[in-house]
Amino acid sequence: MKDALLPRAVAEAVGTGFLLAAVVGSGIMAERLAGGNVALALLANAVATGAALVTLILTFAPFSGAHFNPVVTIALAGAGVLPRRHILPYILAQLGGAVSGVLVAHLMFDLPLLQISQHVRSGIGPWTGEVVATFGLMAVIESGRRHFPAALPGAVAAYITAAYWFTSSTSFANPAVTIARALTQSFAGIAPGSVAGFIVAQLLGGAAAVMLFRWLEPSAASAASSVEGL
Repeated sequence: MKDALLPRAVAEAVGTGFLLAAVVGSGIMAERLAGGNVALALLANAVATGAALVTLILTFAPFSGAHFNPVVTIALAGAGVLPRRHILPYILAQLGGAVSGVLVAHLMFDLPLLQISQHVRSGIGPWTGEVVATFGLMAVIESGRRHFPAALPGAVAAYITAAYWFTSSTSFANPAVTIARALTQSFAGIAPGSVAGFIVAQLLGGAAAVMLFRWLEPSAASAASSVEGL
C-alpha cells in the first residue's frame, strides 16, 4: 500500500462519496418505486448499500484501507495500523466525500442539491440501535483484520445489510455518513438535531468493541501497534 497521504485521502474521499451516493440514491429510487411500502423500500435500500459496500471496499482497500468511517480510522490508528498523523486528513476526506456523494445522488434524481432532513431519529431506542450497530461493525472489523482479512469486505457488507433490519436506527454506524445524511430530505435522511446523539452512540459502540477485542486478544493488539510509525 502506498504511504503517500494524498492518494490515501483521495481514495477515502471517492470511496466514501460512492458509498453515500449508493445509500441516498438507492433510498430515493426505493421510495419512488415501492408505492408507499416502507418495508420494501428499506429492503431495497439495504441490499443496494450492502452490494455497493463490498465492491467499494475491494476497490479502494489497496490504496487507503477503505475505512470510509471515522470510527474505523480512529480505531486502526490506535492499533498502529494507520499512522496517527493520517487521522485528521482521513476524517476530512471522509466527510467531504460523504457530503459530495449526497449532492451527486440529488443531482442524479433531479432533486434540489441543498436539503435539510426533517427525519427525526432520537431517543433511547435509536441511540441504543446505533451503539449496537457500531459495536457489531467494529467487532467484525477487529476480528476480521486479525483472522479472515480476505473475507472481511464481504463480512462487513453482510453485517451492514443485516443491521439495517435488526437495529432500531437502521444502522448508520458511521459519523461521516450520519452528518452527510442530514443534508437529504429523502428516505435515508436524519434531522440535524438527531446527529449528535447518533455520533455519541457510534463512538461508544465502537470504543466498546475495540476494548473487548484488545482484551480478548492482547497479543495481537500489541503486535499491531508496531506495524507503522506515528
